[in-house]
Amino acid sequence: MSEAGWKTFLAAEGVDDWVVLHGGATAAFRVGSLGEAAELAQTIAQVPGLDGSGALLTIAADRVTVQLTRGVFRIEPEHVELAHAVSAVARSRGVVADRGAVQEVQVAISAKPDDIDIAFWRAVLGYDPLAEDNAFDPLGHGSTVWMQELSPAKPLRHAMHVDVSVAREHADARVAAALAAGGSLVDGADGPGGWILADRAGNKVCIAAWPDGAMRPDR
Repeated sequence: MSEAGWKTFLAAEGVDDWVVLHGGATAAFRVGSLGEAAELAQTIAQVPGLDGSGALLTIAADRVTVQLTRGVFRIEPEHVELAHAVSAVARSRGVVADRGAVQEVQVAISAKPDDIDIAFWRAVLGYDPLAEDNAFDPLGHGSTVWMQELSPAKPLRHAMHVDVSVAREHADARVAAALAAGGSLVDGADGPGGWILADRAGNKVCIAAWPDGAMRPDR
């Protein structure tokens, strides 16, 4: 596992349908009905190499979402070809991808190193491990959970915030919408890669275009 996989994916040709988030490369294809979604998903499932690869397909009345891996660091060179094949299936049926529909929500739980307790969160949520510091919903419905080390210099013993990952070209609009809805900007130093916002009560959320925007010339 390394950054080489997702960097190779982002640099590849013909992957414009796909958004690379913390959970991996994801594409959402718009459809007109649940039946159409089921038919498209069935056809995509027949793409050689997809079955048994760990990919996740979810269907709804207006879309089919395909996630090639459950973690960004699990992207390998062969996922580029899988992405090409899945997109080709969608095009053959007249279905287009909607990058704006792709997002990932993650709950980040911060604690001092000695107090990190990911086993508790896996148990209470019924989640599975993907790496030693995280947990994910095996059904693919719920937010992922990530344990983040809290700096020993901070007086807090624990803290929680939400990470929202979106496509690079939609991050600015998401931040603007949050501010228009009454939020405040806590830290924009890492923009356009990410911003820290807060609601009126001070609850924090990070809106991130990483790693989808990591290969942009300005980054």
